[in-house]
Parts: sequence; C-alpha cells; structure tokens
Amino acid sequence: MKVTVNGEPRELAEAASVAEAVASVTAARTGVAAALNDEVVRRSAWETTPLSDGDRLEVLTAVQGG
Repeated sequence: MKVTVNGEPRELAEAASVAEAVASVTAARTGVAAALNDEVVRRSAWETTPLSDGDRLEVLTAVQGG
C-alpha cells in the first residue's frame, strides 16, 4: 500500500501498523510522536493502529541542543 510519511510517498506492506512506519523513519525509542491523518496516535496504540492506503503519517522527533 502507498502512504505518505513525513511528506514522502512510501510503499509499505498491507496491514502495516503505525509502529512499523515509525520504525522505518527513526530508531529512537523516546522523544518520538506520530500523527495519522492529522490526529495524534498515542504511543501505546502504535502497534494496534493499522495504516490504510492513502494515509498520511507525520513522525516527529524531539531535538535537543543549545
């Protein structure tokens, strides 16, 4: 299926979850947020939230610095 992740088209396996898509973007375990079609998905729901063809996912990572 085709989804848009951070503005870029991606091909993911059918029934891929938000967790799988996030893992394809970052290996970070903390400081990461995800929004599916403009709705924030809680981390506890990433594994059980399936993606559908045409979905838009934004993966945000916290950046520290000075």
